[in-house]
This record gives sequence, C-alpha cells and structure tokens, in this order.
Amino acid sequence: MIRPAKISEIKDLLDIAKACALKMEANGIYQWNEHYPSKNAFLNDLKREELYVKIYQEQLIGAIVISTHMDAEYIPIQWLTPNGNSTYIHRVCIHPDYQGLGFAQEMMDFAEEFSRTNGFKSVRLDTFSQNKRNQRFYEQRGYQRLGDIFFPKQSEHPFHCYELVL
Repeated sequence: MIRPAKISEIKDLLDIAKACALKMEANGIYQWNEHYPSKNAFLNDLKREELYVKIYQEQLIGAIVISTHMDAEYIPIQWLTPNGNSTYIHRVCIHPDYQGLGFAQEMMDFAEEFSRTNGFKSVRLDTFSQNKRNQRFYEQRGYQRLGDIFFPKQSEHPFHCYELVL
C-alpha cells in the first residue's frame, strides 16, 4: 500500500534514508549525506502534502515525494515539455532490507499514474551521475536524460535530469 505520510512517521523516514545512504556509501556512491535528505525537507514535503510512504506487511519501508514545485536548479534544463505542467520526483527510498523486490517500481508506477490521472504532461527527476543502477532503472522506464545540474552540498559530481512524457 502507498499512502500519504503522517507527521509521526518522519523519524522512521529519516532512519530509512540513513540506511539507504550507508548502503550507497558501501557501494561507493556518495549521493546522500548529513545535508540530504534532511528532516526539514521531509517536513516541508509533508506540509505540501507531497510525501507518500510505502507500507509492506504493516511496516513503513519506503517513501517518495511527488511534487509540483520546480526547484530553481532545474531552470537551465531544456525539458521536453513546457514548464508548469509536470510533477517532480524526489527522495525515493526503500529500506535496504527490502530493495530489489520491486517496491521502487511500484512507487514509480504510483507516481506516474498519479501524474497521468491529475492531467500532468510529464514526470521529471534527477539522479546522481555516479549511481548507474538508478540511471538504468529510470531509462528502462522510458525516462530521457536531458542535462546535468549540481548540488554542491551533496557532491562535486553532477546529477542527471530525466523526463518521462506521459
């Protein structure tokens, strides 16, 4: 089940994000750190009603943000569709104990169907240039890589921007 998150789940989400960061670091991927994702980011997502959680066997195992807000970092990208009618995916995480079981696919299916049902023209996201697994994941779903942006507090390496036209 995927449903809107609750304020009482923020601590669990931070624990999941930390576990994901440690797993990525163990694989040489320094994508998430003490700056990201932050408690304030999740609280802001919750306030905007854009934070969803994945529940499996009555346990919170992951999250996804489906936003309509375009971050300033995305402005230079030459998107496939005009700005103003897209959703933006952020902070996709599945606890490492549950990775590889199709739950991230399920959350992306949910996000894409949410976007389609609500009349959006595309889904946009970014993923770390050093995370080849994520790049394959999105490309296999039909996302097109369009350009790079930087988040200096996270890494000196770029993040690739992707878009799926619905």
